Amino acid sequence: MAAKAYILMKVKAGKTQDVLATLKAFPEVEQAHACFGQPDIFGLVTAPDDRALSNLIMTKIHTIPGVEETDTHIVVQE
Repeated sequence: MAAKAYILMKVKAGKTQDVLATLKAFPEVEQAHACFGQPDIFGLVTAPDDRALSNLIMTKIHTIPGVEETDTHIVVQE
């Protein structure tokens, strides 16, 4: 079953545009938007299952230079 989540990201000052461009290159990222205030970026992602979602967050998003912190909110019902 597909897993969908909103990921809120705190980004190092001056790195928002770089992080945004990297996120938008991932096929799992449906939307990514820079915002004023905290968090700096809101992302909506979809993965085939919970394991793939975890992998996306831990090995792709967390390793983007400039990403300091993430807060993941898994969608439970659409």
